[in-house]
Amino acid sequence: MAVALAFADPVRDAQAAFRAVMNAMARPGSVQPVAGLTGAPAPLSPTAAAIAVALADYETPLWLDPALAAAPDVGAWLTFHTGARIVAEPARAAFALVAEPAALPDFATFAQGTDVYPDRSTTLILQVASLTGGPVLRLSGPGISGHAHLAATSLPADITAHLAANHALFPRGVDLVLAGPEGVAALPRTTRVTEEA
Repeated sequence: MAVALAFADPVRDAQAAFRAVMNAMARPGSVQPVAGLTGAPAPLSPTAAAIAVALADYETPLWLDPALAAAPDVGAWLTFHTGARIVAEPARAAFALVAEPAALPDFATFAQGTDVYPDRSTTLILQVASLTGGPVLRLSGPGISGHAHLAATSLPADITAHLAANHALFPRGVDLVLAGPEGVAALPRTTRVTEEA
C-alpha cells in the first residue's frame, strides 16, 4: 500500500475537523463543513477519513463494518495515521466506521456506556451519500431551538425506531456522526428524532 498523506497541516486541519464534529454534536441537525481527505483508500469516504483522523489516536479502538473491513488498505491507512487498533468486536470500539449505513447492526451491538460512565459508549461514524435529499427527520432536544430538520440519505429505513430506543436509554446509548460530502452532522443520544409528517 502506498500510504497517502493525511492532513496537509496536521495540527490545524485536525483541530478544524474536531471543532466541526463538536459543533455538530452541540447543534444536532446542523451541517458543519469538513475538509475531506481525498487520499483515503476506498471505500472510506474523504469526510469520514478526516473525522477518524481527527478523533482517533493510539488509545482508540476502532471497529470497521464489513465493507471497510474487506478492504485491507483501509485498516492499514487508519492505523498508520492514527495509531488506533482495529477491533473485531463492535462492543469494544470507541468509534465505529460504517460505510454502508443501510446494513447498520443493531445499536445494542455497540458499547452503550453505563449510568456512571456514559462516555464509555461507541460513537458511530456513518458515511452517507448526502446530508440532504433523504427522508426528513424532525429533531428536538438540547442544542436545538424549537426543532430542526435533517434529511440525510443512505440511513436504514427504520432509523427513527432505533434512535427512539437509543434516546430512551439516556444517559446510556450511542451517538451518531453522519459524514457526507457536504460535511458532518450529528444525532447525539440526547436528541429526540421523529419522521416529519
